[in-house]
Order: sequence, then structure tokens, then C-alpha cells
Amino acid sequence: MDKIDQIFSSFTQTSIFKNKMTLQSNYSPSMIHHRDEQIEAVASILAPTLRGERASNLFIYGKTGTGKTLSVDHVGGRIIEKVKAGGHDYLQYVYINCKLKKVADTEYRILAEIIHELGGNVPATGLPTDQVYTRFINLIDGKKQMILIVLDEIDQAIKKISDNFIYTLTRLNSELKNAQISIIGISNSLTFMDDLDPRVRSSLGEEELVFPPYNALQLQDILRERANQAFKEGILQEGVIAKCAAFAAREHGDARRALDLLRVAGELAEREQMSVVGLDHIDAANQKIERDKMLDIIESEPKQFQLVLAAIMALEERQSGKHEERVVTGDVYNIYQEICNTTKNEILTQRRVSDILAEFDMLGIINARVISKGRQGRTREIKLMLSPNIKPKAREILKKSLDL
Repeated sequence: MDKIDQIFSSFTQTSIFKNKMTLQSNYSPSMIHHRDEQIEAVASILAPTLRGERASNLFIYGKTGTGKTLSVDHVGGRIIEKVKAGGHDYLQYVYINCKLKKVADTEYRILAEIIHELGGNVPATGLPTDQVYTRFINLIDGKKQMILIVLDEIDQAIKKISDNFIYTLTRLNSELKNAQISIIGISNSLTFMDDLDPRVRSSLGEEELVFPPYNALQLQDILRERANQAFKEGILQEGVIAKCAAFAAREHGDARRALDLLRVAGELAEREQMSVVGLDHIDAANQKIERDKMLDIIESEPKQFQLVLAAIMALEERQSGKHEERVVTGDVYNIYQEICNTTKNEILTQRRVSDILAEFDMLGIINARVISKGRQGRTREIKLMLSPNIKPKAREILKKSLDL
């Protein structure tokens, strides 16, 4: 038996997992811990649909992994069950993830996806957008019904398109004779609403709900329940769940991060053919997730973000070895313009590039420190925070995406 056969047979014969699916982000548990208050609030806001009335548009925000999507899906599922149990079919529930590239690149694609979810059909491209709206209205307005549209990670779509499509969607009710639409927007950005057009803000945010981060003890409860379903008995070393929860609590109380940590730690232990998951596996999983998360962000960000990052990385390369040199905002903008010219991309204003840098700072890709230049005003000193083992892969992603 060669080495590859040994690896395969160790995986097929034994496993420390009982049901790994319960640790994955798309798993819906039957019980949602520490979210009773939020779930009840969502249920109260959406309850009028049970009488065939339009529910208020609802906007939900909170950091990643605070149970927003899980809670909305849970309530949506229960409402659909209740309507069907009464022998009715006047309620339709549509879930759209705006982070998916094939969905949220354009207003056309979002509409096409909503129509597709409702059983209609639109060509992938080719029609004027107003015709797609007409098809949508014709599809739903043939009978009295309620359409609940969940737009998850709505901030991602607005970043790529604009907030006009939200306004148009919320205004459609005035054109509908039989059907009515309610929109539930979900965002990981706490400041997302601040940047919206006031008209969009008032039409989308008829009701608003904040999901607070989980604390370490709440995360332990969530992990313990899932771990009991996911692993065979006696697999987790003492302190593993507490360490996972502590890591995730430090990362803004992100339950998804905690579950990912536990799953990846289990996978690493299994790869090493260990019979237990130890504290060292949590450390290794944390490093792996950090690396993968950063690369995923770099790959999925819009082209303009990638151009700014390419400028920072090019500047850092030029400055290496020159201790007295600092990377500042103005220099980044100059290099950014050069790269835009080379790659034939539109050049954004310095202010817009400054906004992108602020977002990088928030994501942990850079550290931006405001420094005073005396009479010349202030600038930001930029330090790239990507670890050395990520940089080559990040450069590769940027080269491929931007044709550098």
C-alpha cells in the first residue's frame, strides 16, 4: 500500500466526526440559542402577512455571525408553514444573497434572480431593465398575494450598483393592484444606513433591528450543542470549546467564526490521524482561517478595491529596505493612477480612494495612522497588515484579476 492509499484508507475507515454538517455555515439548527428577543421581534413585524396584509419593510444589521440570517430564515419558515397549514398559498418567501457575484453585479441580475426564485424566467442579459421590472410585476400581480423578499448582505449589492434599485423595489407597491411586496434587508455594516439616500433610508428602514454580538459564554453554549452533534464522544480535549469561544468573542462575537474554528481544528486533527482535537489544533485552525479569510476578501472585492491594494503593495515593495521612507495616502494615490492608466481602468477621485483605504483599515488589511505634517495639514501613514505567507498569493490574485 503506497502513501496515498494509506491516507485514503485512514479517512474511510475512521473518523472523529459524527456529523460534520452541523458545524457548517449553511446548517440550520432546530434551536437558535440566545436570540429569543430578536426572533420574537422579527415574528411580530412579519406577523401581519398571516392576515394577508403587507408587513413593514425591515432592516436588520449586526456584525458577521450574530445570527441575523438564521433568525430571519427561521421566522420565514414558520410563517410559510402556518400559511400552508391553513390551506392557503398567498405568501411567497424569496431569499437572495447579494454577496454572490452572479447575483449582485447589476440591478438586472438581482431582479432576474428574484423572478427565477418566484418560478419565472428572464434571459441572463439583453433586456432593458425597465422591461425586467414589467416582467416581475406581470409575474406577481395576477392574484392577491404577499411577497417577502430577503436581501442578505444588501450593503454588498449597493456598493457594486447603487441604492436606486432598493428605492425602485420599495416603490413598486404603488404600481401593484393585487400583490404586495415587503423587503427585509440584512447588513453586516452598522453604518450602512448612514450613507443611503434619505428617500431610500425611510422606505427601507420602516422597522430596524440590531443583532448584538455574542459574548464568550453564549458562544460556548452554541459550540457545545453543535459539538455534541458533530463529534464522536470524548474527541474534544478539555478547554477546546472555551478557547474557540474566546477566539471568536475577540473577533466581535462571531458564532460562524467559532464554528469554523472547531470544524477546521477537527479536520487538521483528522489529517494528522489524531484521535483527539487539542488546543494546538485550535491555534493552527485560527492561523489557517485568518490566511484564507484575507485571500477571500482580496479575491471578492470590486476591481477598484483591488487597484488600490495593488498600489499599496507596489509602494511597499519599492520602499523595502528604505527605513526612512513611509507609505502615505498621497503616494498611494499617485501609484494607483499609474496602475489605472496601465490597466485602462477608470480613475476615482482622491476622496473615493480615501474611503476605500478606510474600508481596508476596517477589514484589517492595512493599519492607517493619521499623522500631522504641520502647515501642510494631515495625512495617513499606511502599513500593510498582510502576513508574509499571504503576500505572494495576494499578489498572484491581483495580477490575475487586473491583468498586471
